[in-house]
Amino acid sequence: MMLEFLTPPFMQRALIAAVLVGITAPAIGIYLVQRRQALMGDGIGHVAMTGVGLGFLLSTSPVWMATLVAVAGSVVMELIRWYGRTRGDIALAMLFYGGMAGGVMLINLSDTGSNANLTSYLFGSLSTVSEEDITAIVLLAAFVVLVTVGLRRQLFAVSQDEEFARVTGLPVRAINLLVAVTAAVTVTVAMRVVGLLLVSALMVVPVAAAQQIAKSFKVTFVLAVAIGTAVTLAGTVTSYYQDVPPGATIVLLAIAAFVLLTALAAPLARRRARNAGSGADRCTLEVPGARPAPDDVRV
Repeated sequence: MMLEFLTPPFMQRALIAAVLVGITAPAIGIYLVQRRQALMGDGIGHVAMTGVGLGFLLSTSPVWMATLVAVAGSVVMELIRWYGRTRGDIALAMLFYGGMAGGVMLINLSDTGSNANLTSYLFGSLSTVSEEDITAIVLLAAFVVLVTVGLRRQLFAVSQDEEFARVTGLPVRAINLLVAVTAAVTVTVAMRVVGLLLVSALMVVPVAAAQQIAKSFKVTFVLAVAIGTAVTLAGTVTSYYQDVPPGATIVLLAIAAFVLLTALAAPLARRRARNAGSGADRCTLEVPGARPAPDDVRV
């Protein structure tokens, strides 16, 4: 039966999580790419490992504990970006590596944790997504969508030019902190499907793929979310049938989408150039001596 993957309860939970990850990761990733902070999700993923280990050690939800630790780590990262310009890279490196080492240590000190648990959080696992995880993921994903869509104009303004946004009266530092916190929340949303080590790729690659053919921020946003949702669903289903790691499958499919759209970008650009040239020729023929109209300005 073609739709047999919908029958197992664990696959139903995994598919719900995959859809939410496919929406939220590119939604915040587009702002990180605009800010040239494409690897921020990778750093937050390292810090979130301490939260996962702490969750097992304290016998609480690893997802919620990872969220708390990741949010705290993202705030520290943003403060280092503001004030630690001279030795900020060293401080960030210690934060990232310390977060990963702390997670490994704590999960091995706990009574319920094991290396198998660690692997599922690092690379994702379909069978371990619980109903409690789904509840947490739905609530966290709703927060991410609310921020990235509801405040899209403010986030875009700050991501494009902080100084100009500050002059216009926007609370730049508060918005920067909000972006960092939202990225941290997204990491914990995605870790059960993609894994902490690969979540940054899902934030960046669909956005980079969409940028190959989209010519405006709005189209890029919508297309990136569509690509993210498509590859997470396809990767989850492929993982079920082929018994391959879901995180790696999803990321490879996202990279394949990037390669495909990059290959299509050049012919599309040439077609647009030809259409623009033929339109200018018609205008010149119809109105002899008229000056060519300026190119459209896209915002």
